[in-house]
Amino acid sequence: MNYKMMAYILGNIMQAEGLLMSISALLALYKGEINELRAFLITIILLLVIGTAMKHFAPKNKRIYGREGFVIVALSWIVMSIFGAMPFYLSGAIDGAVNCFFETVSGFTTTGATVLSEIEGLPMSILFWRSFTHWIGGMGILVFVLAIVPLGDDRSMHLMKAEAPGPVVSKLVPKIKSTAKILYGIYIVMTILEMIFLFAGGMPLFDSVNHALSTAG
Repeated sequence: MNYKMMAYILGNIMQAEGLLMSISALLALYKGEINELRAFLITIILLLVIGTAMKHFAPKNKRIYGREGFVIVALSWIVMSIFGAMPFYLSGAIDGAVNCFFETVSGFTTTGATVLSEIEGLPMSILFWRSFTHWIGGMGILVFVLAIVPLGDDRSMHLMKAEAPGPVVSKLVPKIKSTAKILYGIYIVMTILEMIFLFAGGMPLFDSVNHALSTAG
């Protein structure tokens, strides 16, 4: 097992989650949600610091195989769900650590299950992050990492096979990195179109964005 390479990829994933979470932090700042902003900032700082530390010692041997791919996928979902639940817990928007974790796992796995009886009552930044977890999970965080992290195709393919829900994984173009970018391009365009259609149909802008993010996956 190439543990250093696994730590390096997980470091990238944690940094990616921190950067994605910063959008919710900016929304909390804009709406004056101080308690929620504090919760997001604490989580983002932890993600970036730990992620940077894990990436600092880049391994000389960057080769990974199928077993590393499956371990990385499993660990990435666990790590992302734990840190993704922290804003819910630290802000007090959702009661109980287990409920916060459940809501986050539901988002990243796009199951749609919830412990909340009144979702609309959440602060706007927390509601946005909840919807955003569904959007991130729709394509999978590792597909996002494949699009931005410089990995060879032989290594990337093991990650994509472990991440994909079906039994067969194929490339749209010869390079995995290019395939990931194409998939995300299509995904982003579809999401934006849904936002536009919902808004044009009379839904408020914020609601249009939230519904599009939470259903595009």
